Amino acid sequence: MDIRAFNRRAWDKEVKRGNQWTVPVGPEVISAAREGKWEIVLTPTKPVPRAWFPKDLSGCEVLCLASGGGQQGPILAAVGANVTVFDNSPNQLAQDRFVAERDDLAITTVEGDMRDLSAFSDESFDLIVHPVSNCFVPEIQPLWDEAFRVLRHDGALLAGFNNPLLYLFDPEKEKEGILQVRFSLPYSDLTSVTEEERRLYYGEDAPIDFGHTLEEQIGGQIKAGFVICGFYEDTFPGELISEYCASFIATRAVKEGLNQSVLPLRKQGRC
Repeated sequence: MDIRAFNRRAWDKEVKRGNQWTVPVGPEVISAAREGKWEIVLTPTKPVPRAWFPKDLSGCEVLCLASGGGQQGPILAAVGANVTVFDNSPNQLAQDRFVAERDDLAITTVEGDMRDLSAFSDESFDLIVHPVSNCFVPEIQPLWDEAFRVLRHDGALLAGFNNPLLYLFDPEKEKEGILQVRFSLPYSDLTSVTEEERRLYYGEDAPIDFGHTLEEQIGGQIKAGFVICGFYEDTFPGELISEYCASFIATRAVKEGLNQSVLPLRKQGRC
């Protein structure tokens, strides 16, 4: 199966269905951002701490990685950043262009695979924003490696991702309000369930999903060269597992400056 092509079609359909990650922000949100009142999310509900961003985003080169949908990109553009939105779904990118035209924002959109950022030169960006999305590719180390390559020294990667505990439980039992462990990690819609089960549980047109381990998520960023400098957890209202533990994670990872240790970065308030 061509997973990228399948998930491109799936997310194009999610836009038509009004998935929460595909609904563009309204003009009132952009107006408030221009006045300095803004926030974005990497996970379903909790805003990213303002301290995770540079104090001044004006002129900051920002890559919104696998972040189409007319949400994070337009807000950051309204604050003054030079924003590039990179996504696999043409319909998701169209949402960003819609907001850009509606609210007179300058946003560049690029279609592609989040694991391949060859469209960009080394050290092209000051900040990368990567909301929950790497569950739609089977391996994520190339993503972390590419993010590190295109980020400038002292730049930061803000990433949101699923807690792998989400993938342990039998989806049929969850409908009954029961958390019963069925699957091992890492999880894959292609191997952990049959094709018939996948269609039954999630729908025929649902994106192909992968549950990556914390070693792949956090350890993978460290392996790529990042220093993890921030961490928080989030939940999804109405989700059974959220009654017992956090189901989403966000991290702030820094690409240290040349010939610097993490200590000077912390003294500068950047880590």
